[in-house]
Amino acid sequence: MDFKDQIKQLGDRVNKLKGQVNTEEATKNAFIMPFIKELGYDVFNPFEVTPELVADIGTKQGEKIDYGIMKDGEPIILIECKHHAAPLNVNNASQLFRYFHTTKAKFSILTNGIEYRFYTDLVETNKMDEKPFFAFDITDIKDNQIEELKKFHKTYYDFENIVNTASELKYTFELKKLIHAEFSEPGSDFVRHFAKQVYPSIITAKVLEQFTNLTKKSLQQYISDMITDRLKSALVKEDAVAKEQIAELAEPLKDIPSTIITTDEELEGFMIVKSILRQIIKPTRIVHRDAQSYFAILLDDNNRKTICRLYLGSKKKYIGTINDKKAEVKFEIDTIDDIFKYADLLLATVKEYDKE
Repeated sequence: MDFKDQIKQLGDRVNKLKGQVNTEEATKNAFIMPFIKELGYDVFNPFEVTPELVADIGTKQGEKIDYGIMKDGEPIILIECKHHAAPLNVNNASQLFRYFHTTKAKFSILTNGIEYRFYTDLVETNKMDEKPFFAFDITDIKDNQIEELKKFHKTYYDFENIVNTASELKYTFELKKLIHAEFSEPGSDFVRHFAKQVYPSIITAKVLEQFTNLTKKSLQQYISDMITDRLKSALVKEDAVAKEQIAELAEPLKDIPSTIITTDEELEGFMIVKSILRQIIKPTRIVHRDAQSYFAILLDDNNRKTICRLYLGSKKKYIGTINDKKAEVKFEIDTIDDIFKYADLLLATVKEYDKE
């Protein structure tokens, strides 16, 4: 199992156990120590990981940081832990701020076992920044975040390499937060910037209010169009592959007459279902079987695991999904693109089959 799979697996474990973990100490043992272990460090070797690291500061003697990741007898990363239900903020990081300039560590982590925030001294040398340069939620970690996290693995740890990308990471992180905020609830300056370029008169308060709603709708529609275009592009590629496979499979049967004709529309519907489900299962597990009256899409080529049926032969089109009582429920659709509206039902059906 590679590093990416290990981190994803740990994220799944944290998500399942968080309801049973009720104290800060339990959070350390169940979530944070396994995380340090996945970074390649032996949590039971004090030469690699020192729990309750003492860092005396002036009159504050004997104060401790939760963990110090060590190299050559010196800490290189300081870790301060909180209970997984506790929010993370600058006030929670007071010990990290104090210890940062008294040790040789150049990185510090504030975590509650779910969210991890990485700090360094980009603004002022030997003084920990107030904002993290890297942060993620381990229960919902993205692939690009795993690649950045991998740099902190014992095998790959290179201080210069991390520092060189830390500044870019920090500002990218901040910009993404701002973009998310503007896309969710556009601010007046953001709205005004676009309104001035399309509205021919003075931007009054009333016009600004109107354009705030228009900007929000336009952003949502733009994102939706981007997703649709990417899906269609992926479907076109998969459709070409599927047609080749169908041609190869049909070759030995070319002399056998058949009254069942699989249409391009049915295959396109199959590709849409496949694109929806590939986020939770391997695409190879999804197959189709054509029949006289419907086009069936199955899990694991098992007719007892029907994901859905498409009825596209008549003027009215339907998608039939399977409810929790194993009964088929039909929904009328205008075009096969309407299959996307039933994505949650399809995902739930497959999850139920896999649970069984």
